[in-house]
Amino acid sequence: MSILRNRPAFGVLIFFAVAFSLGIYFTFAAVQGDYGLFRRAEINVEAQHLAEELAELEAEVARMQNLTHRLSDDFLDLDLLDEQARDVLGLIRADEIVVR
Repeated sequence: MSILRNRPAFGVLIFFAVAFSLGIYFTFAAVQGDYGLFRRAEINVEAQHLAEELAELEAEVARMQNLTHRLSDDFLDLDLLDEQARDVLGLIRADEIVVR
């Protein structure tokens, strides 16, 4: 005589439920987690913005180094010195007329 099993196999059902839950969890972590795809995209965009900012700062430093060199003791640019004296100190020559 063969005995038929009428009750469902809960072990198999629990196994697939746990496997499905773990699959969903790891998929979510791979996309949304701290090291997921969205975070990687955010880091790439932030790195691009920082690279642009670095290029702007390097250009500003190069400009300031040029101005500093042009006002140094070794190389004096009289036009730049005159411009700085007018701008910073508010100086004018005796033969000039100031219109405000």
